[in-house]
Amino acid sequence: MSTPSALARPTGVPRAHRIGARAVLPAAYLIARLPPRRILALLTFLRRGAVPATPGRAHAARDALCAASLFCAGPRGCLPRSLGAALLCRLWGVWPTWCTGIRAVPPFSAHAWIEVDGRPIGEGVPDDYFSRLMSVPPPSRNTP
Repeated sequence: MSTPSALARPTGVPRAHRIGARAVLPAAYLIARLPPRRILALLTFLRRGAVPATPGRAHAARDALCAASLFCAGPRGCLPRSLGAALLCRLWGVWPTWCTGIRAVPPFSAHAWIEVDGRPIGEGVPDDYFSRLMSVPPPSRNTP
């Protein structure tokens, strides 16, 4: 017996958001190919001047990426989806916390996501479900 594996793509995403998502997708795919230290350095640079994202804004960016790309909506699209959502948020002048880590409960699985105020956005899991290994939070008032 097989399990249904249809992907649920968000509906009702504004056209401007979908266009923005399609604009950042090539950059997200390119950044996803970089080594982790370069990803961290690049995202740390890009977040400069942004204000912290709200949960609604971050969720809108994630939904726009999932609506624009079937790969990003899928289970293996977490890295380009999270990078693209962070980039789209940056286009809007805000920055979520970009995270990558592992599942805190077996079986082991790596994952990348965005969060706001310590809560994963659009993942449908409890706040402590993932254990962070790397993150790029919004800039504080003391950092450039």
